[in-house]
Amino acid sequence: MNSTAGARGSSGIEWFKSSYSSDAGGNCVEVAAFGAVLVRDSKRPAGPVLSATPGAWAAFVRFADGTV
Repeated sequence: MNSTAGARGSSGIEWFKSSYSSDAGGNCVEVAAFGAVLVRDSKRPAGPVLSATPGAWAAFVRFADGTV
């Protein structure tokens, strides 16, 4: 996943959307590194946020990439 320029929210957290995402809607997530790795739905930025440790996020990315 490549990331596009980040958008800083009111909380001071800088969120990044994948370059694979488009502005046409669809399924998009944003991630931020803020001690933990935070993940949210880009269409609902005020909605719930998933938090993962950096190690758990790295394992998830390896699994999603098929390298595990």
